[in-house]
Amino acid sequence: MAKIVIVEDDPMISEIYQKKFTDAGFEVSAVTTGEQVLTLVKKEKVNAILLDLIMPKMDGFEVIKRLRSGAYDPDIKIIVTSNLSSREDQEKARNLGANGFIAKADYTPGNLVAEVNRLLKQYNEQKKNEVRLNGAEAEAKEGNVNGEKKKRILMIEDEEIIIDMFGEKLKQDGYDVTFARNGAWGVKEALKEKFDLFVMDMMMPAMTGEEMVTRLKMEEETKNIPIIMLSASVEDSYMKKMEQLGVNAFFGKTQITPSELSNKVEELLNK
Repeated sequence: MAKIVIVEDDPMISEIYQKKFTDAGFEVSAVTTGEQVLTLVKKEKVNAILLDLIMPKMDGFEVIKRLRSGAYDPDIKIIVTSNLSSREDQEKARNLGANGFIAKADYTPGNLVAEVNRLLKQYNEQKKNEVRLNGAEAEAKEGNVNGEKKKRILMIEDEEIIIDMFGEKLKQDGYDVTFARNGAWGVKEALKEKFDLFVMDMMMPAMTGEEMVTRLKMEEETKNIPIIMLSASVEDSYMKKMEQLGVNAFFGKTQITPSELSNKVEELLNK
């Protein structure tokens, strides 16, 4: 989970925020002044700073200005959390380099955690898209990024909307995706070509997901390749059975987004 710094000079508010973010799985540090946060981020790797604007000695605007001076990690996300929420204040903070602005009065502590989590996921997606675009430019010039081949994914799926949504997202994130529109075709492709991961539908023409997994786990070339199973319905009995067969992850099609699938693919391939 992300490491955040809470910059808040009100001890009661700071304590509440620390507890809420810690309970949500964040690694949390808390400081009370701008000088303290500048010192801390020089020493430690931080993902995001939750910054109040009204503080003694050095206000939040000056902190943002210094953080964006070039002397600090430019990847640190600065999310202003303040009761100074006029359009002028927001524009000034963003022009200085803040990534987000949250008006304290509009959020309970629990809702603040959810909003920060949403923003950090959004920033992560933006970063991945930048890397993908930069990688595509480099690949066009040199053939492969850093001399590495793209990871290959076989997607065994017959619903065009799933192919379009999930397959396109995987391609955007830099994977080489091959599609097979029935189970028998998918197994044939899996045994013919070298793939790094399989994404397959539970219910497919010609061969079911269970039959495909069973066959692939019997073959030396494919038995250790990670498998993500998608299904229109998610029943505990199915999930348990697929887990026993060796499926690495099982998701309902309506319960996972293309970005979440791509994140799971990345997780499995980097294990």
